[in-house]
Amino acid sequence: MATESRKTEHIRIALEKDVSSRVSAGFEDVDLIHNAVCEIDLNDVDTSVTVMGKRLRLPLVIEALTGGTREAKRINMGLAEVAETEGIGIGVGSVRAAMENPSLTDTYSVVRDRAPKTLVLSNIGAVQVAKHGSEYALKTMEIVGADALAVHFNKLQELVMPEGETCFKDVGKHVAELSARLGERLCLKETGAGFSGEAARLAESWGVKWVDVAGVGGTSWYAVEYYRSKGSGSKASLLGKSLWDWGVPTAVSIVESKMFTRSLRVIASGGVRTGFDAAKAIALGASCTGMAMPFLVSFSKGGVEEARRLVKSFEIALRFTMFLVGARTIEELGSAPLIVRGRTAEWLEQRGLLEKLLNGRRSL
Repeated sequence: MATESRKTEHIRIALEKDVSSRVSAGFEDVDLIHNAVCEIDLNDVDTSVTVMGKRLRLPLVIEALTGGTREAKRINMGLAEVAETEGIGIGVGSVRAAMENPSLTDTYSVVRDRAPKTLVLSNIGAVQVAKHGSEYALKTMEIVGADALAVHFNKLQELVMPEGETCFKDVGKHVAELSARLGERLCLKETGAGFSGEAARLAESWGVKWVDVAGVGGTSWYAVEYYRSKGSGSKASLLGKSLWDWGVPTAVSIVESKMFTRSLRVIASGGVRTGFDAAKAIALGASCTGMAMPFLVSFSKGGVEEARRLVKSFEIALRFTMFLVGARTIEELGSAPLIVRGRTAEWLEQRGLLEKLLNGRRSL
């Protein structure tokens, strides 16, 4: 019941409080180069991608949101319908609640019921994997009927939440076992603090093929836990807002994750709000993008139809941007010329990555 209650609180706070990062994801520092005379037909622009073995019509995943409560079931049911009809992926919130209380299984499995063909990701915390091992994580996939598994690393949230668990010891051993079993169907994801290049390199050394960077610039889970415990004498209350924006901004995290590794593939989430943001993320090196809060808000306001409008808006912005830069495919967009300015450029330059990012990019 404690886990179920916590998930209910998370939904309420996310919808009622401003829990956005006060630091930008960095996409405003990235400019794509307009190609005025490229010979291209808008009808030939192909936005499809393959993610963890599943072909998606758009490079978009409804990020892990919820599960484990009756309200969560309603949300998951509606968004799964959107994912299936729109040809995008969808992840569920941590399946820990159903592992502890099997009566909550249907709040997760409803996603597979409503989305029988598209990419569905299960989700479990790295702390639970470290404690219970790889078989525990694989069981969550059975519960959901998922195609792939996301193991989330949420060190900052675990530090400040009242029920937080902070022992990540030996998680690498279990992730390596999962990598051997699942191959590209395994993804390591952050929850708002991003991946550094060093973290991405370690993940790749465990055999991981995909990371979801979930960088700074979107929802701050520190902020969520701050509001959960404000005034109670908890750690978040004592710290105030000092760690609200801790982590690696999303735009930087994409580049670091790609350039510190040999072949790691990246899902960009954390402050992605439009198809225009997604185009920039892909140009920086992402293979796919993800959004969570925009789907939660749109569904809460107008149900399935409003969530579909969000996808349509995303698609139009992405497709038009590809047309304007002359990219016929997502792969071509990934090598589109770009300019990087401001804080993002300064960060990448100090990390020795800016010149490497910009050099050798071909004109489309």
